[in-house]
This record gives sequence, C-alpha cells and structure tokens, in this order.
Amino acid sequence: MTRASLDKQPRDVAAMFDATAAKYDLMNDVLTFGLDRRWRRLVRDAVDAKPGERLLDIGAGTGTSSEPFADAGVDVAPADFSLGMLRLGRHRRPDLGFTAADATRLPFADEAFDAVTISFALRNVADPDAALREFRRVTRPGGRLVVCEFSQPTNRAFRTVYNEYLMRSFPPVARAVSSNPESYTYLAESIRAWPDQRAMAQRVADAGWRDVEWRNVTGGIVALHRARRP
Repeated sequence: MTRASLDKQPRDVAAMFDATAAKYDLMNDVLTFGLDRRWRRLVRDAVDAKPGERLLDIGAGTGTSSEPFADAGVDVAPADFSLGMLRLGRHRRPDLGFTAADATRLPFADEAFDAVTISFALRNVADPDAALREFRRVTRPGGRLVVCEFSQPTNRAFRTVYNEYLMRSFPPVARAVSSNPESYTYLAESIRAWPDQRAMAQRVADAGWRDVEWRNVTGGIVALHRARRP
C-alpha cells in the first residue's frame, strides 16, 4: 500500500492520493459521518463567489468541492497534483476544466483569479507557506482566500475524545472501506500535527494576506480561514 510520511514529499503524497482516489469521496462521507457535505456548503458561502467570477479551487481532488461553484455559474478552475484524482474528476464532470498543478508552483498568471480556495489539502503540501504566497500571487488585489482545514477542537475534553477517534477509529474503518487503508494513518497523523487556528491565521498573514479571520466549525474540528489580498 502507498503511504506518505509527515515530511510530505510531493511524489509520495501524490502517489498516495492516486491509490486512494477510487473510494476517496466515499471515505470522506464515512469518516466524517456526512459532515463533509456541510463543510463544503460553508466553504461555498464563505467564498461568496458570484456568477462570472474566476475561482481557483486548489486541491480539488475529484471535483466535489468545485461542483457547487460551477453549478452556480462561477468560472471555477479545479486543480490538483494527483493524476488519479484528476482522472476520476474528468470522468465524473467532463464539463469542468481540471488542471494538474503543484500548489507551490501554480501554472497560472499573476492576478488571474477573483478568489482562491483550498479544502482539506493545505496540510498535505510540503511547503504550506510557499503555497499561501503562491495563492496570493494568482489572486487579484482585493480578491479573497478561503482555507478550510482540520484544526483543534476548542473544548479540551472533546479534543481528547477527537484525537482518540483519529488514531483508533480511522485505521479500522479505512481497512474496511478504503482502496488504500494505510493512507488514512498518515491522514490522521497529519491532522494531529497541523497548527491550531491562531497559528494558522498567523501563517496566512505572514504570507502577505490581510484581514485574516477564522470561524470554528463543528466545535473546532474544522476551521474556515478567510483573508483578502491587499
């Protein structure tokens, strides 16, 4: 089985998601008890993209995060560096213009987008700070950034229960359902190692974004960070 480690070598991470692609969306539903669908709706609302605007959805996988925007008339560009995910996405939604892209070296012109969003993928990038700077480069002045990522529950008791769930429940469920169960051990570890809300907000600001704020979702399991390009 293909599994990445926390040094997040791009080739290893891409191979892991290639091997996971076949049942990735199903696993998201199972492991989050369907909450991932609500989280995607909240991302859509936070981005607040209007018909005709250009939106980059980086780490789009098979395109489930891009579909709500496309269906609302937004000119969305789904991008990912897993070719396995992109192949499935193109099969599911051939009308979407999927692009193979490394988040730290985007194949797009300066100021090409009105908004950039990334959901549950920034923590898989080898250099998240470089990615945040790259997102800024391709966003027009005044444009928006929305980062949806797993974070730290705000209640200490709930945080303990949640961390136990990550490390004890992910692997057995993945073995029963996933096409690459070993990858979910990495995913659980990467969630635990990710910075909390305040630290993440500081990284966004350090990358040159302004008006940085966040909203806790599901008790802080997920945080929505929003910012604007000056």
